[in-house]
Amino acid sequence: MADRHRRALRSQLARRTPIVAPGVYDCLSALVAARAGFEAVMVSGAGVAASALGVPDLGLVTFSEALNQTRAIVSAVDIPVIADCDTGYGNPLNVYRTVREFQAAGVAALFIEDQVAPKRCGHFAGKDVVPTEEMFQKIRAAVDARTDPDLILIARTDARALHGPEEALIRARAYSEAGADAIFIEAPLTRTELADNVDALAPLGIPLMANMAEGGRTPLLSIPELTELGYAIITYPGALQKTALRAMTDLMASLKLTGGLGEFYPEKMFSLDERSALLGLDRFLERGNRYADGNRDPRGEDAGAD
Repeated sequence: MADRHRRALRSQLARRTPIVAPGVYDCLSALVAARAGFEAVMVSGAGVAASALGVPDLGLVTFSEALNQTRAIVSAVDIPVIADCDTGYGNPLNVYRTVREFQAAGVAALFIEDQVAPKRCGHFAGKDVVPTEEMFQKIRAAVDARTDPDLILIARTDARALHGPEEALIRARAYSEAGADAIFIEAPLTRTELADNVDALAPLGIPLMANMAEGGRTPLLSIPELTELGYAIITYPGALQKTALRAMTDLMASLKLTGGLGEFYPEKMFSLDERSALLGLDRFLERGNRYADGNRDPRGEDAGAD
């Protein structure tokens, strides 16, 4: 399955058809995105930090925590998954292991960033970046670690916020030279800058990723707008979780105030049947029924039949 998803993602990039991968943070949010018809999902590091640990995106999620959450999401949906691997969780040797483990978990693509560890959300103040050469070595390690050539390695740079757009472009070119398959420049400040990045890097012939962080520093553009600019990978990293937070907060406030669910159920809530359908209850029950009849042998034939 992983091989198929990686080939599909690479094929889509080769056709220059944008990959729209909403940010997800658990299996349920990934199932919602898949059922809506999106062709891929991106595991949001900030979303995982919030949902799994209840903490802000300050590099507190460990390698094993991120890997376990990503592996569960890969198992839950039959579409390609893009993994957020933060800084690669250490030096080039750590990056080598990170790529091996996330590849084994079945991701179709992953990205690592050039922030100093512990990293923080790309739209927070106070972050820093490692020297270009250090990130270059990490990307080389990632390339060496890859055993499936269809696994897409995305290099993210956070240099724009610290050193300006030109430094981000210099790093993007270096990371492409190191072997990255796609480039992710975090936190451009204007639509013009988003467009300029595409134009400046066009000679490399390398896909670019646009991250539309709601409430962040980058203006929120629509999928058609980003497609017109030339972005190949588009994600809205926090939309699902932030919407869920608003809905849950409103529900709890109403329940506390009114003592009931009347304002929300059934119009604003999934029913039990709807949730069961999303989770594939019928499929699980059918599978369980195959093994419920003790009169059948492992070959599926009637026990004792001639």
